[in-house]
Amino acid sequence: MGSIFRTLAAQRKRRWVVKMAVSETSDRLSAFMRSGIYRFPSCNAVFIDPVRVLNLSYSRFSVSPSIYYSRFFESKHGDQESRFSSKSKKRKRKEKQTHALNQRERLADERHQEARPFLLKAHESLMEATDLLSAVCNLKNDVCSLTENEDSLQRVEQSFVELGRVWQAPLYEITLHFHQHCKPSGDGSSSLIQYKEERVIPIFNNLVVNETSDDVEAEFLNGRYVIPRESCFYMSDLRQIHELIPAESDCGFNLIVVDPPWENKSASQKLVYSTLPNRYFLSLPIKKLTHTEGALVALWVTNREKLRGFVEKELFPAWGVRYLTTLYWLKVKSDGSLISDLDLFHHRPYECLLIGYCHGEGRNSEYQSRWKLLQGNQVIISIPGDYSRKPPIGELLMEYVPELKPARCIELFAREMLAGWISWGNDPLHFQDSRYFTCTREKV
Repeated sequence: MGSIFRTLAAQRKRRWVVKMAVSETSDRLSAFMRSGIYRFPSCNAVFIDPVRVLNLSYSRFSVSPSIYYSRFFESKHGDQESRFSSKSKKRKRKEKQTHALNQRERLADERHQEARPFLLKAHESLMEATDLLSAVCNLKNDVCSLTENEDSLQRVEQSFVELGRVWQAPLYEITLHFHQHCKPSGDGSSSLIQYKEERVIPIFNNLVVNETSDDVEAEFLNGRYVIPRESCFYMSDLRQIHELIPAESDCGFNLIVVDPPWENKSASQKLVYSTLPNRYFLSLPIKKLTHTEGALVALWVTNREKLRGFVEKELFPAWGVRYLTTLYWLKVKSDGSLISDLDLFHHRPYECLLIGYCHGEGRNSEYQSRWKLLQGNQVIISIPGDYSRKPPIGELLMEYVPELKPARCIELFAREMLAGWISWGNDPLHFQDSRYFTCTREKV
């Protein structure tokens, strides 16, 4: 009789464990649908839906998933993907016959071999999360399909980089159309007055601010742009970045994300953006931009060993940044498969985000011990968007920044904007073009 009760108790326990596991999985998926971030319980990895994360910055507009993910979802790109895959295989076959690795290549391979186990573990966790994969496959189901935006996509894109170089640059102005809303009438009555504000201000070498809690539509020449709430941008070249240095260090930034236009053949061949020699980045005033309480600095880099050596030996020391750890961005397709073979030497399916700490004026390196410890070797998985467009990782880093709340955040060499951030670069409105958005509700 006792054995029967033990058997029944064991069965109830198994059912309870299964029920709890299902509940936890459901909770993780629900959290993902709200935040765009899915945290895997079995490893130090997260999956990000950049569109959901970006859309937290907007109220009347939404980033269009069908456009953001067009490289990996749209059927008309299927042939391109197939060609890419076949080329990857050809490259892989050639790799087997290449000469012995030189010193830099050996160092790069050593880094790869160190990262490989947790990259594989993260990818395995993704492939086991069937609920998440089902949701990922539906990311392309946008209310506004790509075909509906073909006219706007065919429009010639503004080249802010070129316009910023001409002598007329100081004369160019952008018009901000603030959303129509209501305010109490001035005569003391209970009636509300509807009004719409419009500002015309210089677009180059000037801080353009949307201090409101709503999206703002902007016009420049023949283009329309969407500016997220409580955000601002400063469009200039490297010579004007000193204009962002605060007068007092307690007005500085405690989260600094840097995505430099590193020199690389691919960007030059595709004419996607202008690149700069490495030495130019030594002059970035990271220390002067840092808040008194210190700053977490996140730097995007490629897998080139020469570049990693430059950052470790020259760039971080010049900035006054102490290296902490490396995060990895693993790129996958809509079915969860990697965009290329993990071991493909010159075309790894991941990029690195180097994390460092810059202590503020009057603080020493021991002050950093008060910070929350950042877990190393974290893997961020997502489906890539346009060429060189990075996933929004600010929310993941926010819990590790110094105690100042709300955090003061800035992105250098930005190509898009986020609510609550300052975006600096020579092309910060690139992905703010209205063709990348859909309107979520009727304008009043």
